[in-house]
Amino acid sequence: MTNSKGRLCVYNGGLLMARPARRILELAGWDVTTGVPGDGDHVGIWGRSPTAWRGEAIADWSDASVVSVEDAFLRSVLPGRVRNEVPLGLSIDCTGVHFDGSEPSDLETLLRTNPLDDTQLLNRARAAIEQLKHWHLGKYSGFDLSLPVPDPGYVVVIDQTADDAALQGAGRDGFAEMLMAAADEHPASEILIKAHPESIAGKRPGHFESNNGIERARLLTDPVSPWTLFEGAVAVYTHSSTLGFEAIFAGHKPRVFGQPFYAGWGRTQDEATFARRGRALTRAQLFAAAMILYPTWYDPASDRLCEIEDVIAALAARTRAWREDRAGYVGIGMRRWKRPFFKRAFGSVTPMVFANSPAAAARKAAKSGRRVVAWGTSEAPDGAFRVEDGFLRSRGLGADLVVPLSLSIDRQGNYFDPAKPTDLDDLIAASTDLPPGEMQRAERLVARILSAGLTKYNMDEVSVPLEGGQRNVLVIGQVEDDASVLRGSGDISTNLELLRAARAANPDARVLWKPHPDVEAGLRKGAIAAADLEGLADLELANIGAIAAIDLADELWTITSTMGFEALIRDTPVTCLGMPFYAGWGLTNDQMPAPAHRAHGPTVVGLVHAAVIGYPRYFEPETGDPMSPEQAVDYLVRLKDAPVQTSRLSYLQRLMKRTVGLRP
Repeated sequence: MTNSKGRLCVYNGGLLMARPARRILELAGWDVTTGVPGDGDHVGIWGRSPTAWRGEAIADWSDASVVSVEDAFLRSVLPGRVRNEVPLGLSIDCTGVHFDGSEPSDLETLLRTNPLDDTQLLNRARAAIEQLKHWHLGKYSGFDLSLPVPDPGYVVVIDQTADDAALQGAGRDGFAEMLMAAADEHPASEILIKAHPESIAGKRPGHFESNNGIERARLLTDPVSPWTLFEGAVAVYTHSSTLGFEAIFAGHKPRVFGQPFYAGWGRTQDEATFARRGRALTRAQLFAAAMILYPTWYDPASDRLCEIEDVIAALAARTRAWREDRAGYVGIGMRRWKRPFFKRAFGSVTPMVFANSPAAAARKAAKSGRRVVAWGTSEAPDGAFRVEDGFLRSRGLGADLVVPLSLSIDRQGNYFDPAKPTDLDDLIAASTDLPPGEMQRAERLVARILSAGLTKYNMDEVSVPLEGGQRNVLVIGQVEDDASVLRGSGDISTNLELLRAARAANPDARVLWKPHPDVEAGLRKGAIAAADLEGLADLELANIGAIAAIDLADELWTITSTMGFEALIRDTPVTCLGMPFYAGWGLTNDQMPAPAHRAHGPTVVGLVHAAVIGYPRYFEPETGDPMSPEQAVDYLVRLKDAPVQTSRLSYLQRLMKRTVGLRP
């Protein structure tokens, strides 16, 4: 273990037995154990929990120093008492407890003494704030973004649970006083009392059960996004809630009636005075100290410590899964071998069920309130969502029954059908308005994909040396009865027609023909006879990987292949004879007119953000747990040296196809 900090003696079941918290401490350099502390040992306690006195008593007796552990300020979708989720970070404080303003803490010392003037650090802070706003994330992020809020002009009063240690003894009287102050100072405004998520779930009581006799006030229990709520607020009142901290980054200067860590730095209106504080900090400085420098962040998918950017991405993935899947799904058109994975991936909140006909799917959806989701172009009831593989799929082919790492659910249609707008189209169009932090995220992801040599299927790469001095045009074959060709092609819809068009337009170039792997294997339609290749292709790239082929090319020609997208990422010009999702935006040489709902403007980076970050969902293949795109890339990198995945069932299906003509 690197950066060892020594033994941390704990007497709290959560720190001792809860593997996530213990693992974070271990990765941070602590040897978590029990027993009597010796020289140089420390005692670990969980904040001001009911069991903290045990550790404090032993620390006093042994003269050991106390290390206080708490959840970091981005934790999970729902509170731990509501749903058991692996925390994404801890605050590990060797001085005090961050929420107790009566004594110093490591966080307070950071805020008070650190210069917080590093330009890169502050730029990271600003970008992270915008990302949290973009994804509507907070310490807990179980919000319903479809819920409305009142017309602007209201006041927000933030409730907390009655036994919150951060209250430092404040009770109902103190919260009633805060509500009265809000009413007196804003006599014409509606007052929204924001209930705590644990109170809404019935886990812990809050301080307000009603409007406390103020007619203009009402208790807000709907899980609205605080980012949306704060947009319309004229003022925010809090005792010491983390939500008050988040209000600062939504543009507010909240009235604070307690002594939270974020008070006393010029970003709040404080009822209390702080002898040790008084330094004026910008929002970026406050965020940088509290969210970047102070916490210990954790990536459970890779089991490693990480940075705030990784945590935002991971929490966004978890939150998106919860928000989109709560109603549940009725699946139709999914083959039986895929169904267990679909259940794991989309059924963690509400179990996913399946139907064998559109009528049965409609009945099940109407009865249960679930949404119908159909695979590809499967027959389905009107209004069914469509699900397809994502563009970073697996290590191995879907035809080999390899479980996908990513799936996309589109509420409007199939992404490969240009006839009408899709969710992917909307995301590509909206990429021109992404916050800088999200664009930087996409740039980092592209760099990681390129350095790792990742593609959709990540098959083994075999390179082919070519003599220089001639321009190389790579022509990508496809499965001719694939839905993307059937829906997205124009006058040219076969591989032979594609190859003839590429040769006619490039008479002096070296034309490289790459057939589709399933066509090469004799499993799907699209083969070109050797005699037909004469005079059209100078070289056939049989069994050559996607990256190796693109690396040879000065230009790529395709009908609708996703290899065109992979070529764009690698700065290779692409000519499209059909209209794939990445065409029609001004990024490709298009031989078909673009549909009216597509327009020039997006960049390749914006396209990547839409297609790789915003559109697909990523899942751990064994568990179905949500992953961020970054975590999925790390997963694929770890598989790079492993054999290409396949299955015994896939082998038998391929054998049957070749021998008796059965389709796998």
